[in-house]
Amino acid sequence: MSLVVRGALWIGLFLGVAVAPLVFAVIGFSGLGRGFATEFSAALGFVGLALMGLEFALVARFRAVAAPFGTDALVQFHREMGLVGLVFVLVHVAISAPWDLVVRPFAEDTPARVRWALLSTIALLALVVSSLWRKRLRLSYEAWHALHAVLAVVVIVAALMHALLVDHYLDAAWKRVLWIVMSAAFLTLLVWVRIGKPLALRRRPWTVERVTPERGRTTTLTLRADGHPGFRFAPGQYAWFAIGRSPFSLSKHPFSLSSSGEAAGVVEVSIKALGDFTSTVADLDVGTRAYLDGPHGVFSPDLYEGPGFCLVAGGVGVTPMISILRAFAERGDRRPVVALIANRSWAEVTFREELERLAFRPDVRVVHALDEPPPGWAGETGRVSGDMLRRHLPPGYERWQFFVCGAGPMMDAMEDALVALGVAPGRIHTERFNWV
Repeated sequence: MSLVVRGALWIGLFLGVAVAPLVFAVIGFSGLGRGFATEFSAALGFVGLALMGLEFALVARFRAVAAPFGTDALVQFHREMGLVGLVFVLVHVAISAPWDLVVRPFAEDTPARVRWALLSTIALLALVVSSLWRKRLRLSYEAWHALHAVLAVVVIVAALMHALLVDHYLDAAWKRVLWIVMSAAFLTLLVWVRIGKPLALRRRPWTVERVTPERGRTTTLTLRADGHPGFRFAPGQYAWFAIGRSPFSLSKHPFSLSSSGEAAGVVEVSIKALGDFTSTVADLDVGTRAYLDGPHGVFSPDLYEGPGFCLVAGGVGVTPMISILRAFAERGDRRPVVALIANRSWAEVTFREELERLAFRPDVRVVHALDEPPPGWAGETGRVSGDMLRRHLPPGYERWQFFVCGAGPMMDAMEDALVALGVAPGRIHTERFNWV
């Protein structure tokens, strides 16, 4: 089954689950004595709750779900659907809430359904605010991750309790059972991510075998599978890492794998010190235990056929690119590759020496672009642009596959520039980890 067909099926399933609770609710309900605004509000509430539950599925790291779209697109959709669900819920609350009771939730005459609704709404607002403005709130990634998981459970459980207690639409026992089963399914996804998957990872540990400093405040960790064969991966893919901590820890970090993927029992990951956990990587000891959830992602030339490949990297975005170049060299793949590597200065070019060695291959061309070039620099300067791409791409580049990894604004600019150069959007692939 092609990725396009699989993607269409997943989209259909998503839409079906999103509206199914509404269909279940209206079956056998007359709605007598309830006006349009009330019915409309109830509909928004049901769909909003379903969307909140589906958020678990979008980030449960199921490879079959992510394959047709890419993980970064799936996470972006998760964020957008979260906002859509929030709007639905807020409109539902604005229309239906008994405000005289909402303002005094602990009064004796305030029904439990109001308290549950208030708890769910407050938790949902806190979840969205902490995600959109995590950095402004100075929440570390680890603290946000734990808070996000707890708030998500509160939102679903409290909303379900509210729906069951309202009783207008869930008066029949079979409707209550369906809602409970659906909510349990959503929570089961969370249990799988937090308990089931860590249990599986616990049986497949890795050990830090070498810690290698690189240019550009980057450290490469070499990890060896401990008591199991490890895994193979396509060059350019990534994994979630729990290094020096339990596989049950709430926070795992996604990093691109920098080795070629040709050897299953050993992997390398190159991590730039940018804050939080990444600033501690250089101080890790050899022998540190690690757990890897992977491989994930569709950012790989193995998944897209083309007569040639263009790799555009900004800063540490070179990590998946070096994986691709290493794989091509080890396989003897002679398809042409043009790699444009952008950095602030020559001293900060991660993997500089290896890139220079790879550039001696007749099928590989490496172009460096520097913001602050050294004296006598004859190469490219400034940001990678459409004109720069045009200078270094051969005729027929429109049929190539293009891979871009770096800061968000840089990737946005590259997508626009490549489309302007006549490259079809389906041939442009990005890898984004700045999800929160």
